[in-house]
Amino acid sequence: MSNLEDRLTRALSDYPMEPSPDLFERVCESIEADRDRRGSILKWSLAGVLVVIVIATAVLTLTPRVNGALAMPWWILEVATNLVLIAIALWLGPFIKRFGRAYAADVFHDNPLTGKSYIVLTDIVYYLIFTAYILFSVRVAPQDGWSDARPITNVTAGQITFELARIGGILLIIGILHGLNIVLMPVLGRLFSLNRRLPTPSEGVSSRQSSR
Repeated sequence: MSNLEDRLTRALSDYPMEPSPDLFERVCESIEADRDRRGSILKWSLAGVLVVIVIATAVLTLTPRVNGALAMPWWILEVATNLVLIAIALWLGPFIKRFGRAYAADVFHDNPLTGKSYIVLTDIVYYLIFTAYILFSVRVAPQDGWSDARPITNVTAGQITFELARIGGILLIIGILHGLNIVLMPVLGRLFSLNRRLPTPSEGVSSRQSSR
């Protein structure tokens, strides 16, 4: 046995490791939390499927038909798209914040208050972007490019394409901004950490005077 192995053996034998007294309870709590999380995911998934079924049934049942084809007024799809955008904003914001807190806490570990303020500010920016996007893209009258027929009173293929582009556009914008935020946050955390460690001018003068 080498000298290092001998020293390790003596060190470990002198200080035997004992399991934590609440280890079993913490493991049980972790298992229970994981079970609750899976149950919550299943519950919300079923709720989402149920909502989609209800909406589809309502559309097929309540929408008037002309010669056997659905004739939905254009404003119904416009309102539905705006509601979808609002629902995405209300769901996606807390979802990103939930998984971003640990990341921000690790990045701003030297400045916890700065990390909390950063999360709050990014939330404000997030909802401002969503609000501005909805207001910029909302339509209060049919657009000429939706169809060649005049007047446009019902939903057309052009309007469906436009509304899908609205939803895809906000997801793309939020995805790009969120990716940039992930990349830039460590840089900002490092800068804030260095700024906190650097001495202020008054501290520098006092330290030089004390050294004299």
